[in-house]
Amino acid sequence: MAKKSTGKTMAVTAGIAGLAAAAVAGGYFFYGKDGAKHRKNIKAWSIKAKGEVLEKLEKAKDVSEVVFQQAVDAASAKYSKTKGVTPEELAAFTKNLKKHWKDIKKEFAPKKPAPKKK
Repeated sequence: MAKKSTGKTMAVTAGIAGLAAAAVAGGYFFYGKDGAKHRKNIKAWSIKAKGEVLEKLEKAKDVSEVVFQQAVDAASAKYSKTKGVTPEELAAFTKNLKKHWKDIKKEFAPKKPAPKKK
């Protein structure tokens, strides 16, 4: 007999998936092709902005590319008004984060149930 999922269980699962997606995006950002340059130039605002994107994804009922793009754009708009953030840094941050959508969406894709054994 299968157990029914509760809303709390689903929320925890969604939160874990969101954290995993952020970890994947962060991993690519820090250790990808240009990772050394990114690690050298990382600033506190970009970490906060990524956290805000993650929060929006966690709160979203359905995570799609449109939702992801809007979350990134909203964070970018907010930090464009922050002292010390250059337009070049902001553009590079936004472009880099958006190009990882394909990797992030894998984390939010519904998982296929394991085949049942007889």
